[in-house]
Amino acid sequence: MAEHSFEDILYEKRGGIATVTINRPHRMNAGRHQTYQEMNRALDEAEADPGVRVVVLTGAGRGFCSGDDVQDIFLAEASKAEEKKRERTQARLHSLAGKGRSGVDRIMFMDKPTIAAVNGAAVGYGMDIALFCDIRIASDKARFGELFVKRGLMGDAGAMVILQRLVGLGKAYELVLTGDIIDAQEALRSGLVNYVVPHEELLAHTLEMARKLAAAAPLGQMMSKQGIRRAMGLDIERFLEWQGTAQSLLLQTEDHVEGAKSFVEKREPQFKGR
Repeated sequence: MAEHSFEDILYEKRGGIATVTINRPHRMNAGRHQTYQEMNRALDEAEADPGVRVVVLTGAGRGFCSGDDVQDIFLAEASKAEEKKRERTQARLHSLAGKGRSGVDRIMFMDKPTIAAVNGAAVGYGMDIALFCDIRIASDKARFGELFVKRGLMGDAGAMVILQRLVGLGKAYELVLTGDIIDAQEALRSGLVNYVVPHEELLAHTLEMARKLAAAAPLGQMMSKQGIRRAMGLDIERFLEWQGTAQSLLLQTEDHVEGAKSFVEKREPQFKGR
């Protein structure tokens, strides 16, 4: 067993299975810049380690990941001058949404199998992180929601590329355009997750699946994953470049400011379309 020291995540390797745990339970595992940077470091290490055959992503405490930490990301930027704010916005885009394979979106491009063990709320970018993984196993306490529209933003590649292929076009439109939160059973019925298991059995079921994947031929898995990505018929890297530009514009709108402020102030937003 190998363990590595991070501040916002836990990284553990055991029996060919690397587990990345978002470890900010006091914020329902909401991510800040440092969180995503540490996740990338852990994913880089897992990808390069020949002893790792499968990667599991999960969250500590009651949540999987509640998306971006608005308090940390938005309010810290709002207190600075506009030019400084734009610089931080660009830094966020490169570390979070990324261009090509530089962000946490890189999970989609990993050659090794990935599993999301969704132990609680997976909303906003947290839902996208789950969607980036190959397989999703959900606790019966899990919840899912593409909340971006409620903050005046758009989803990342998980919402835009993967979601519709799992749940169909109509359901994807509904989830993306309303930002509604659904429970684990609805996620299972719609095809969003592979399995729903009792909360206390999530780890056992996830490890059972991980061991099954770890026993398969890694080169065959690698080429199979590449084949599936090619068969999707979409240049995901070009999409990420477009999405990064579009998100950058949305981040500078009054509606995004209102969406973030209303979240912090615990009230309904009043959007004006500007």
